[in-house]
Amino acid sequence: MTASDTRPSSAAANPAEAQARYRPLILDENVPDDLAVLARLRATPTVAIRDLRDAIRAELAKLCEPPIDPGDLADERWVYYPWRRTLLGLPGERVFRAIRLDRNRNKLTAAEQRRLSGMAVGVVGQSVGHAIAHVIALEGSCGLLRLADFDDIELSNLNRVPGTLFDIGVNKAVVTARRIAELDPYLPVEVCTGGVDEESIDRFLSGLSLVLEECDSLDVKFAVRDGARRHRLPLLMDTSDRGLFDVERFDLEPDRPPFHGLLGETVAADLRGLSTKDKAPHVLRILGPEDLSARMAASLAEIDRSVTTWPQLGGDVQLGAAVTAAAVRRIGLGRDLPSGRIRVDVERQLDGLAEPAGAERERRGDGHDAACPAPVAAADRRPAAASRSPGPVAGGKFDLSRPFADDEPELFPSGPPRVRVAAAAQRAPSGGNVQPWRLRLSEQELRIELDPGRSSTMDIGHRGSAVAIGAALHNARAAAAAHGLLGEHLLCTDAPCPDTTAVPLTATLRFGTGTDPLLARDYPAAMTRCTNRRRGNGAPIREGVLAALTAAARAEGAVVRALTDRAALAEAAELLGGSDRVRMLTPRMHRELFSELRGPGEDLRDGIDLRSMELDEADLAKLRIASRTDVVELLRNWSGGRSLGDNTRDVLLSGSALIAVTLPCPGGRAGASLADYARAGAAVERVWLEAGRRGLAVQPMSPVFGYAHDQEELIAISEDFADTLTSLQGRFLDLLGVPDHEIMALVLRLSYAAAASVRSRRLPVPGAGQGS
Repeated sequence: MTASDTRPSSAAANPAEAQARYRPLILDENVPDDLAVLARLRATPTVAIRDLRDAIRAELAKLCEPPIDPGDLADERWVYYPWRRTLLGLPGERVFRAIRLDRNRNKLTAAEQRRLSGMAVGVVGQSVGHAIAHVIALEGSCGLLRLADFDDIELSNLNRVPGTLFDIGVNKAVVTARRIAELDPYLPVEVCTGGVDEESIDRFLSGLSLVLEECDSLDVKFAVRDGARRHRLPLLMDTSDRGLFDVERFDLEPDRPPFHGLLGETVAADLRGLSTKDKAPHVLRILGPEDLSARMAASLAEIDRSVTTWPQLGGDVQLGAAVTAAAVRRIGLGRDLPSGRIRVDVERQLDGLAEPAGAERERRGDGHDAACPAPVAAADRRPAAASRSPGPVAGGKFDLSRPFADDEPELFPSGPPRVRVAAAAQRAPSGGNVQPWRLRLSEQELRIELDPGRSSTMDIGHRGSAVAIGAALHNARAAAAAHGLLGEHLLCTDAPCPDTTAVPLTATLRFGTGTDPLLARDYPAAMTRCTNRRRGNGAPIREGVLAALTAAARAEGAVVRALTDRAALAEAAELLGGSDRVRMLTPRMHRELFSELRGPGEDLRDGIDLRSMELDEADLAKLRIASRTDVVELLRNWSGGRSLGDNTRDVLLSGSALIAVTLPCPGGRAGASLADYARAGAAVERVWLEAGRRGLAVQPMSPVFGYAHDQEELIAISEDFADTLTSLQGRFLDLLGVPDHEIMALVLRLSYAAAASVRSRRLPVPGAGQGS
């Protein structure tokens, strides 16, 4: 740690040496050595000289009972600022302070001002810290400032650091010290131009009354807190977003965990050298994704995309300085200030503007309170667009440490064979695990009816639901074959239902006495099948696997189109990532997506169990941000949000192959029926089960445009992004080599990965109670 001279010096000094320093040279004409220095400075043509003593004395004459002694009036100094090459004539310290701080009086009494002057305050980080240190000096709320920052001023800092163009390239702590010196040359300021770390933090904290932590580095944040605990110092931190302010009273609670315990057992060593991506979950655990302003949260999604780093506004920084200065005064004066967190949210307060009490009466001039309407409460006045909503998903949904509602479902439920057949149908895959069917089980047959009420925007024309119906039918047939109940099956579109309503598609399996060993082989696989979203190891697909998957699809007249080349997979990752971006930025699909997710305490019998998403802390933090409707609205307005597809890109690139199961249709896509999609769905299930037998993890990665046949349908999916979807769809089909006469049933990522954490549950099966 390097520091300047911290007390006013009256010793002689070489002006050339002083010019390189950030402390002014304070000279007394009554000291011979100082007088010699003054003579040299006055003789130097490039040194500007300003004598302010008479003007300041004139101010003194206007003050009421200034807190000075008569002998103080004769004390005068000359102060040389090397970086300004300027020499100022000033009153001595006591008169100078009495005049400069006179307007503090009664807000701060003379006794309180004296008490605060005994405070030694350390400030780590000199962006936000610059404003805080300056306000504390401005108010005279300390007797010493110790500043630390290793970084230099850049032009991009000058939106929030009140420096000038002349400060570019100068160490940030030096810039702060110079500005304070030009405000009060008598205030001691120490500077650590190398910043602080675990090795230097104890030296930095030694002798301080409190420390303000305003740095960016997570491991340094921890080091400062660990040091504050050892030295039993209060620690304050302002975060310039929605006025977030933290107090950690390590002086009163030396065993208090850092960051209020929000980081659990994390220690400084865990945070050292982390990438921006890996820092994200820790930062968001500290700040709270649901509590960030919408613009800050949306900007985090744009870092390294459309913005370089997280944004800060000068006004927010200055507000934080004011809040911090108030807390410093409380601590310095021994007033109550417990550990905790508060938000001084100016935007929210401005949303609550209301007429002052009595203002309407005064304008009317009638003096009657009865005519004056009651002021509207701030909460009632806030426009909907201004409210900072966490979106459709509450923060608790993403707390995976909380218990989930149910245990793993049994693999092979008990009950009569027909019920087991229905249970196998219920285990079929479906988009969002919505299970878009109604099962009607009787002694003679199992009917699987498409339920339009369980459709979604992406399920254009119920085609995705039809794929699920086909998969369910295949599972039912496999179970029936295993139990000797196999009979004929048929697919019927627009069939009447027992309640006389029209059903877009019905798959019927009539029970018989038949069996089929090859079909029965799929029964156990169907009951253990699950989506595995774990990252793969990127190993190449083993020999013979694609041929086996192709044969499985061919059994239903379908085709497997595969990508295994790394360049092709990278291109597919970009296209599918772009599709996910559209899904997130389209309000209806965003709402549907997050309504599918199931967190702790929620009914897991449909929808997607969050644990099955296999998210690490960084990805979970991103998901929490992405769940907020106000955030995605801003990203949409900014034409941003490319990072919303990052997880899709990363997951796909960890895989070994991407395949699409397609079905040739003589009439082309435009002539394809729901029955065609159901047959393709049976092929999907055959391929999925074969992939599982060959040790592959399987994850559907169906794009938004997967079931759209034309531009009109793409407009129905997302009017704002129809052109984008048209481009993505064309490029994706070309990449896979899908001809115009083939419909695409499902896109699957294949990888070699660890087993999935959980299997999704299912709604009750008719005749089986709560069985799965």
